[in-house]
Amino acid sequence: MSQLGALSNGWAIDTPPVDLRNDNEYHPVFKAFLAGSFSGTFSTILFQPLDLVKTRLQNPSQHVVAATVNRIQPGMITIFVNIVRQEQIVGLWRGMVPSIARCVPGVGLYFSSLHWLKSKLGKTKQDLGAMEAVGLGVVARTMSGVALIPMTVIKTRYESGVYKYNGLRSALKSIYKAEGIRGLSCGLGPTLARDAPFSGLYLMFYTQTKQAMPKEWMSTPAAASMIHFSCGIVAGIAASLATNPADVLKTKMQLYPDKFPNAFSAAMYVNQNYGIKGYFKGAVPRMLRRTLMAAMAWTVFEQITRSIGLK
Repeated sequence: MSQLGALSNGWAIDTPPVDLRNDNEYHPVFKAFLAGSFSGTFSTILFQPLDLVKTRLQNPSQHVVAATVNRIQPGMITIFVNIVRQEQIVGLWRGMVPSIARCVPGVGLYFSSLHWLKSKLGKTKQDLGAMEAVGLGVVARTMSGVALIPMTVIKTRYESGVYKYNGLRSALKSIYKAEGIRGLSCGLGPTLARDAPFSGLYLMFYTQTKQAMPKEWMSTPAAASMIHFSCGIVAGIAASLATNPADVLKTKMQLYPDKFPNAFSAAMYVNQNYGIKGYFKGAVPRMLRRTLMAAMAWTVFEQITRSIGLK
């Protein structure tokens, strides 16, 4: 049984495995969506605690007042310990449902959009140039980011602990009733300013680093996976640091839409209260999560696409 056939049985035991390598049966864009969704599932669940800690670091006053002595801002370890102490170990996975609802289809949409855009340029089987990688990464992430902005808002609010929702549907209804469509799309500008450049820069660094590797190193699956993961780590560190200020503004706008109706007001608040370093709050856990998550997603995606005939 093929690798993807085994995955198919894992999700639907009564359904016989389907050979997705038959190009006449499934469209390549659909196969890219499935491969992206599979890769996004594992990385989202594994690295959710880092995203939770990042959100709490960007909004510390709600949870660690007792830990802030003489206005010293809490660090990553302090936040982590405080969450475990107050909410038990399962508290580290708070917001998992909206995270999966956003990240899994989001990764699938990103990879399928990227494959579709590459096919339009005739680059499906070819290496991308640096500027092509930036452009395609930005457009693909923008498409998925706009489609899933409501899930991004709910995910941020769940993780912060400021809002108490009973479930995903309850959160959607509550936000729409209180704030309308604007509430479900608040922080879209900073979200796109964070995700679109991140994806463009990440894809550029990833493809250029991978192309720089000797071709003979890619001859075995084990070596190829290690190279893909290493290239992902390098790309993620650079892209995460460059886009962290937008992530800080996004968090402020989505948690306090009345106080921060636009990115400028959020930027003024951060600058006045924390200075330049305020734009890099949560940078360490975000860098760890985005780097490891993206590296894992690309590694799994590369393996699955090769097994189903997209490469």
